[in-house]
Amino acid sequence: MEKKVLTAQQARYIKISNLLRGTVILTLAGFATRFIGFFYRIFLSNAMGAELMGIYQLVFPVFTICYTIFAMGIQTALSRLIASETGRGNYRNIYRILRIGILLSVGLALLLSFLVYIFADQIALRFLLEARSASSLRLVAIAFPFCGITACINGYYYGLKKTAVPATTQLVEQAFRVLVVYMIALYAGAGDIRVSCEIAVIGLVAGELTSCIYNLTSIFFIKLPPDLSAEGPGLQNTVSRRSTILHNLLSLSVPLSANRLLLSILHSIEAILIPAMLRRSGLSSQDAMVTFGVLNGMSIPFIMFPTAITNALAVLVLPTISEAQAAGNNNTIGKTTSITIKYSLIIGIISSGVFIAFGRDLGNAVFHNEASGNYLTILAWLCPFLYLTSTLGSVINGLGKAHITFVNSVIGTISKIILIATLIPSQGINGYLFAVLIGQLIITALDACAVIRNVRFSFDSINSILKPGIIVAAASLLVKLAYNSAKKMTHINEVIMLLSFCSILCVICLALLFLSKAVSRHDFR
Repeated sequence: MEKKVLTAQQARYIKISNLLRGTVILTLAGFATRFIGFFYRIFLSNAMGAELMGIYQLVFPVFTICYTIFAMGIQTALSRLIASETGRGNYRNIYRILRIGILLSVGLALLLSFLVYIFADQIALRFLLEARSASSLRLVAIAFPFCGITACINGYYYGLKKTAVPATTQLVEQAFRVLVVYMIALYAGAGDIRVSCEIAVIGLVAGELTSCIYNLTSIFFIKLPPDLSAEGPGLQNTVSRRSTILHNLLSLSVPLSANRLLLSILHSIEAILIPAMLRRSGLSSQDAMVTFGVLNGMSIPFIMFPTAITNALAVLVLPTISEAQAAGNNNTIGKTTSITIKYSLIIGIISSGVFIAFGRDLGNAVFHNEASGNYLTILAWLCPFLYLTSTLGSVINGLGKAHITFVNSVIGTISKIILIATLIPSQGINGYLFAVLIGQLIITALDACAVIRNVRFSFDSINSILKPGIIVAAASLLVKLAYNSAKKMTHINEVIMLLSFCSILCVICLALLFLSKAVSRHDFR
């Protein structure tokens, strides 16, 4: 039977459609995960208090550094290698690449688990400057091997652009984390629910273990689809030697891991520096930790909520760009870049409008904390730059130029650290908020310059910035006025009312963007 030959335009349409479909799947799962996490944060803030939230947050710099070493670079390398093999029609290496990646990741994870467990007291006292975090560090170290396996299997699915399992994994991990913490707290408190840092970390470990089991099970029950296992004319079904695969994996993952390790260390220094500088500004140790807990445990999670969409885009952009580059398809690279930049900006502008209009109300109603609302309103200006940076970085990494994003991130993060050390002692927490905005602006500008130099793409500033900006500003003002009026006339639960009006604002903005043709189905053709 004669095979149907696709035109370049049809092939490009299929790739963009796959990108859209995969993004939708990851976005829905991301929103569901963040929805669960949103109420989990409220639960923790009430059950732990701001000070313990601050101590709990200090565990994550160590976790992030270790995760970067044993998982992050390997996951990205797996995704890129598998995407490249798929682009060349060479499918017989895929499982072999996955197995070698898992062995490498788990080996590193076990070593780091041992080191963190043994030296937890020294890490807590000398690096985190908080001795009370030692027991939490020992517990979180148990999760490392499970995280490594999950990261590798997710990288495998991302490389194939099969997003259902990674999307479900997010839900499984979050759901079990919340369930375990709630059940332990309920049982231990005999009806009076209180959560310690250790209980919260036990929930994290339980979630990672469950998601690992789920991912491993998926490998045995979800085989490669027929189009990825068939052999025929034009397919390069050659089996690479294990040493060759390991060399390719290391050549990609080591630079990525080294780069991201330095970034993780810089971000960890930033996180640890905040409470230390707050103490120098005149706050007591307890007040400094409370402020840190409010900022990182309450305000920033709100700002990161819409990244369910942009992270999904970023995850899928990398293998799409890599596959298109391997096939020499510059048109797909340009089209994908245009779409991701445009919609990252639109999502960022809408998010800024929501948080500027309702930030203070959200902080007061959800966390019963006025400071968290004030921080949220100031950080709202960060959204367009923060969300855009994630997709710009994926475009650059997909082109095999990860060193560019590394250098840009280092410059921005070092600038932020210098500003934190300089401004917080004199300006307090407002100095930190200013430092974050300036640091993110630097990174976004540098990444944008790199994409412009390396990719030919079209950018419609009217439909990407001007129309969304005008629509969101007008809609935010009107919806905020409507909310203030409704609040005086009704006695509905304030949180429910706030979330309803935030949703209404988003729907109105999207509808107006469609009517003004700033957003169009033609973008994905």
